[in-house]
Amino acid sequence: FFTIQPVLSTREKQMGLWRELILSYHTSLKIKTLVVHDCPLWKNKDISRELDSGGIKTVMDDFVKSGHGEWEDKTQTRCRILWRKPEQLASDIYDWAVANGYINSVCTVYELHSGEDNNGMSFQGADEELLRRGLRILERQGKCTMFKGETSEEDGIKFF
Repeated sequence: FFTIQPVLSTREKQMGLWRELILSYHTSLKIKTLVVHDCPLWKNKDISRELDSGGIKTVMDDFVKSGHGEWEDKTQTRCRILWRKPEQLASDIYDWAVANGYINSVCTVYELHSGEDNNGMSFQGADEELLRRGLRILERQGKCTMFKGETSEEDGIKFF
């Protein structure tokens, strides 16, 4: 696991396991940014193994290429974790709106992000920028419209 595999088919499986580990770790702890030099996943002290810098670069390049992360800086030291891809998040948000009677109703971005009705939903506590990307997808699909509130948390969403 801590040595990048030379055989392509084995490496693809290995990268899939790394993607799952990074996502599950950051999602379960609600961590929105992976700081590359400070990520505890690269080392396992119990077995005295760690991923070297070339391996970390390979894993992170694959992670970003898969659509689950985006570099926040040009030096590639901070990666925004996309708990769900924006398209998946848009679908989850709309399914939630339908299930909770928000069609032809209004809610705020704050309610969507931190409200009581969304316990256990994939977007609960999600990065606000990612949440807004999902909403923009729904807006392009004609499933919602967003409008400005006095603060960004008070911005409204009407679902159709």
